[in-house]
Amino acid sequence: MLLRGHALRLKRPNPASLVLSALLSTAGVPALAATVTAGSVQLTFTVDAPDLNVNGDAARWQAAPRLIGGRTLLPLRETAALLGRPVQVGSAGQLGVGRVVVTADGNASLAGVPQPAGTALIIDGVAYLSARTLADALDANLSSADDTGRTLTLTALRDGGNPLAPQARFSTDKLVYAPGERVVYTEYAYDPDGADITSRKWAGRQDAFFQPGTYTVGLGVTNSRGLSSKPFNRTITVQGAPLDSPLTYALKYAAPGDRFPDLQVLNYPSVAAVPVAGPSFPLIFSDSPEVPTQSGVLYQDTVSGPVRLLGYHLNGLGKPARLYVLARNTEERPVEVRTLRQGETAPTRVEGLLGQVTLLDYFASTGGPTLTLAPGQAAAVYASPTLSPGSGANMMQDLTAAGRVELTFLMLEDGLPPSAQVSQQLPYLEPDGKHVRGTFPNAVRHLRVNLGTLPARIVIGDGQLDPAIDGIDKLTNKPVRLSGNYGVLYDLEVNGAAGTAVALSPRGGLYRGAMNVQDGPISQTIKLPKTGNAIKPQEPVLLWRAGSDRLNIDFIPASGSNLPISLVFYRAGQTGMGGVMDGLKTYQP
Repeated sequence: MLLRGHALRLKRPNPASLVLSALLSTAGVPALAATVTAGSVQLTFTVDAPDLNVNGDAARWQAAPRLIGGRTLLPLRETAALLGRPVQVGSAGQLGVGRVVVTADGNASLAGVPQPAGTALIIDGVAYLSARTLADALDANLSSADDTGRTLTLTALRDGGNPLAPQARFSTDKLVYAPGERVVYTEYAYDPDGADITSRKWAGRQDAFFQPGTYTVGLGVTNSRGLSSKPFNRTITVQGAPLDSPLTYALKYAAPGDRFPDLQVLNYPSVAAVPVAGPSFPLIFSDSPEVPTQSGVLYQDTVSGPVRLLGYHLNGLGKPARLYVLARNTEERPVEVRTLRQGETAPTRVEGLLGQVTLLDYFASTGGPTLTLAPGQAAAVYASPTLSPGSGANMMQDLTAAGRVELTFLMLEDGLPPSAQVSQQLPYLEPDGKHVRGTFPNAVRHLRVNLGTLPARIVIGDGQLDPAIDGIDKLTNKPVRLSGNYGVLYDLEVNGAAGTAVALSPRGGLYRGAMNVQDGPISQTIKLPKTGNAIKPQEPVLLWRAGSDRLNIDFIPASGSNLPISLVFYRAGQTGMGGVMDGLKTYQP
């Protein structure tokens, strides 16, 4: 329902519009018609005056009523919208409201009976209809509201609608908000027969409005039978002193993975992340040739103990193929090879998905199989799904071997088994000169940070404050550098974190990944961002609000994404993801 003081701002069509365009046009119709809850809708208006009342609430016409040839004419589509009545549009451009039809050439018929000339007109590109004819078409009452006869009242019963259609409903906790104040929505849509509500479409909804003004929010729903509701709308007024800016609002209320604006993010001072001693293990990385064109050995090395494997390859063979990691026991005794963690994205052609899905899989992993290999025996510790030509696989796997094992990355066309005999007969594929492969020792970086003045940021992967890791390509015995530190685990301990919020700011372009957070007893993996890609430094993505003084963050740069990134720390004004301070609205159904 329209609130007092709310004005309908409608766009007038071009006067040169064709008659057919005028009839089909949505001009003169509110973008979000007022929701009608009364049994009847009553319009009180004056000829040639822009103001009217809708059930006692002030509004404005876009196209005011006219008095022509002794008839009071109303803008057809605009009036129907105010009355909450549907307008049917025919294939020939005719408009139907109730029992009246107006053709494309401006003729009107009521219940099939042609009406006199002048009953319907096209004026300045807007279709008008006699108020008396419209009242008859809707079984409505038209009466004079003053002695002059120029002010009229049209009272019509609200439309009954489709009895099988679902009903959209929602409320807000208030009608008037301060700029930046959180709006709490409660939706209570329903279906008359109890069918499931399968989709919801909001219009104009925001969790907070930061500029003063009047806003209309609408909801439409669809049920499992495919029937849709009429739009249900409420009007919100925003006025007074601001409560929050977009940034301070996000620091209070944004969910992990949400983006928010911060134009100053690149100006915050850097905080030194101090390396500390801790357990580590090597990384074996296979990404060259990234797109092999024949079956062969991609990379190979021999290890003992814990190791992380990271492989990223696309199938360029022109036929179905699979990516494997083959483990062969080089000891003269049985050796156990145990999978500690594993993440995988395969098959996919979407490069941005590769790293993020693999990391989410990896952090969710709780272990894997143990293979016992006899002396000289080989078995696949990883096998991708079948990759169609052009699709790829990204895998990350933590293994521990109780003895020395040879690990071989293979791309094999369908039909070739991943055996030691096949591996020994295949060529070693040459690196492509663009990407990296190699063995990188000490692939865990233990860092400690003590927070002080905020906001502040930690830079990761810039090659200077955080240098790239060095290694050896064991197939060529040449030194290699892993720009981007893909597969390197950053074990970051942040002290003084209670009451802070931390966000990821992309610095090198598109970023799409995940991080694991340990905050006291809470351990969660966060998808960054929640949807799409993080790409703008001035649009950080919220990672977490810390409740404990010590926050532990596990970060592995995502394959297919770009570094550097910054981890930005703010004073959040909250006690943690599960706790809040007084005055914050927390109910969000």
